[in-house]
Amino acid sequence: MKFNNWRTETIDKILPEEFFELISKNKTHIEKTFPVTVSNCLDLAKATDFIDNNIQKQEKKENYFFYIRNNETNNLIGYVCIKNIKLDISKCELAYFIDATFEGQGIISKAVSQTIEFCFEELKMNKIFICTSKVNKASQQIALKHKFIQEGILREEFKNHEGVLEDINYYGLLKSDCK
Repeated sequence: MKFNNWRTETIDKILPEEFFELISKNKTHIEKTFPVTVSNCLDLAKATDFIDNNIQKQEKKENYFFYIRNNETNNLIGYVCIKNIKLDISKCELAYFIDATFEGQGIISKAVSQTIEFCFEELKMNKIFICTSKVNKASQQIALKHKFIQEGILREEFKNHEGVLEDINYYGLLKSDCK
């Protein structure tokens, strides 16, 4: 989908070099909340393997990946991932980030809206959940803006970039919540 200054694209349109550049540029911005992505993109070879593995995951319908591209510069500026898909209970998780220089412009919010629609309409999910670090207020605001309900705190559920287990906030959105 295309907006005035940006558009979303699927993984088949993404070059490993540009994803590596996005991660490298935003390493300190996202390392606390995307430690696996950062550790898998420490150099171009690792980023290439990461993209190749994610292409395979998407082909198997295990995960789906959407990338946000700036229309003016043609650079990648963000990422939305659908993961932890449980077809038996029609549930999946969203994870997302935007380049630090594009925060606060509503871009990630619109991209999340698109992804929610994709999850409910195309993937036929009944529930979408978002797990956020307790200190990631921006991600919590995105969840709440999209009518996700905080269902609880999962204790020591997430290993951060320093290898320390952290509590996370768990937000859920049912398809019936959107009617």
